Amino acid sequence: MEDKSGFENIMVCRVPGCLGDYDFDEIVGFARKRFLEGCDTVSLLQQAATQCEKEEIALVSLLSVDDDNIRDLQLSCRHQGECSVMDCRDRLRSMLRKELAAD
Repeated sequence: MEDKSGFENIMVCRVPGCLGDYDFDEIVGFARKRFLEGCDTVSLLQQAATQCEKEEIALVSLLSVDDDNIRDLQLSCRHQGECSVMDCRDRLRSMLRKELAAD
């Protein structure tokens, strides 16, 4: 996947500073471990080497949270008034489906 800036596999969000700094290849890797290899979220978090990896794992974990529970989730980022967790999760799910289908 390539965005207009020419950077491949970087998630792009309409809200500056939100999701734009995560490496989509890393997120796909964590999604594979979580959903295809069956590794649980806590184990992945324990193996994370950086804060960024922990955040990417947290994004992946949103994929398994049902709509009723995620709807009540309150963001704690500086863009919380502008971001929608549901939209974020749906975009991520769509991107992952496309990436995993290509393999």
